Amino acid sequence: MTDARESVLEYAPKADVAVVDKMAATYRLVLSNRDASLVSASDPAELKTVRENFLKKKLGLTDSDDDLDKAIADVMAAMKNGKPNPRLAVYYLLAEKFNKLDVFK
Repeated sequence: MTDARESVLEYAPKADVAVVDKMAATYRLVLSNRDASLVSASDPAELKTVRENFLKKKLGLTDSDDDLDKAIADVMAAMKNGKPNPRLAVYYLLAEKFNKLDVFK
C-alpha cells in the first residue's frame, strides 16, 4: 500500500492520502499484478478500458467519449516522464480532474 501511495504522491504531492488508501484498497488485486498495475499510454484498448470501466462505471461520468479521451490524454501527458504510468496515479489524477475524489471517501 505504501508503494501505491508514493506513486500517487509523486504526481499529486498534495493528494488526500485517505482517498489514495481507499483507492488502493479498492484496486488491490489489480495493483498486485505488475502488468495490470500500469496503464500503457500507447495501447488504445487499455485507454478505452480506463474510459469505460473507471471514468464511466466507477465515477459515473456521462461526458462524451471524446471529452473523456482528452482528459485521459491530458493526464498521460502530465505523467510523461519516461517512467511507467502507475494505474493508481492515473486514476487519482482523473478523479481529481473531474472533482470525483468523493467517490472514494
